[in-house]
Amino acid sequence: MTLHALLFDVDGTLADTERDGHRPAFNQAFKDAGLDWNWDVALYGKLLAVTGGKERMKHYIDHFRPDYRKPDNFDELVAELHQAKTRHYAALAARSGIPMRPGVKRLLTEARAAGLRLAIATTTTPENVTVLLEHSLGSGTQDWFEVIAAGDIVPAKKPASDIYHYALEKMSLTAADCLAFEDSENGLRASLGAGLKTLVTVNDYTLDHDFTGAAVVLSDLGDPGAPNRRIAGADLGQPFVDVSYLRTLHRG
Repeated sequence: MTLHALLFDVDGTLADTERDGHRPAFNQAFKDAGLDWNWDVALYGKLLAVTGGKERMKHYIDHFRPDYRKPDNFDELVAELHQAKTRHYAALAARSGIPMRPGVKRLLTEARAAGLRLAIATTTTPENVTVLLEHSLGSGTQDWFEVIAAGDIVPAKKPASDIYHYALEKMSLTAADCLAFEDSENGLRASLGAGLKTLVTVNDYTLDHDFTGAAVVLSDLGDPGAPNRRIAGADLGQPFVDVSYLRTLHRG
């Protein structure tokens, strides 16, 4: 069984975008619209149980704001707020950049040099993916990815596995040809549902998630001289993830 491709989630996996990117962008969109909604760090952690920004806003109203009376055009309002949030996120990323997580750029560079194919499978919008890659990974790096499967391109978002099935179909690959990279329980459920062996790197929001079924759970990808921490799964005796590590994990 040969490893041909790597499929990456984005938010929380490539970069810690949720707390310091998406959350303040949502809050600015709410403020601009004259709404008294405010998502602090703790509340946003709870809201991340729901994938998709529009879905997250609706969940917030249904479960945390029983005092809010939905207008007749509530769905339109949510769509407009999401568009505004995307604009604020893009401006934030372009202005200051959102650092890639440890080992990400190194591994992507090594994977390309080794001839592995790369793809993205995420619930965030294509615009968010593009701005993150261009300003945090580098100009032209979106072209490193053969397929960018993002946002509403499929009807059901993670934990449904649709986005992974879409990416595999576009690449004419089977799950057995690939490894997936995720950071959350919902993401893992999506990748496992598509039959993908999955490497998980946790973040502050996902430390207590259930990662049953993951091939390995790590603190991050690590770097030579900056080791990661293995939390669960296969112990391959190496404190950072490189192409050789991935091939061994895939065969296991």
